[in-house]
Amino acid sequence: MNFSILAQAAGGSQGMIYQVVMWVGIIGVFYFFMIRPQQKKQKEQKELLTNLKKGDQVVTIGGIHARIYTVEEATVTLELDKGVKLTVDKSAISRTIAG
Repeated sequence: MNFSILAQAAGGSQGMIYQVVMWVGIIGVFYFFMIRPQQKKQKEQKELLTNLKKGDQVVTIGGIHARIYTVEEATVTLELDKGVKLTVDKSAISRTIAG
C-alpha cells in the first residue's frame, strides 16, 4: 500500500514537471514571436528618428509626404511645398522614403 502512494506521488510530480515545461515553452514562444519583434521595431524607429536630417523625404503617421526643412531636439519642421511649412513632433514621423 505504501508503494502505491509513493508511485502516485512520483507520477504527480512528473506531471507537474511537464506542466512547468509546457508553460515555459508557451512563454518562450510568446517572447520570440510577440515581444522580441516589437522591441526590434521600436529600436529601429528610435534610430530612424535620431538620424533625421535636413532634406530627407519623410511620411508622417498621418500620411503627409514632405521634405524635412529643420530638425530640432523634439520637433521637425516639414516643407510641404515652397513656402508651406509644418512643425510636428519627431514621433509623428513614420518612415523615410528614397527620393
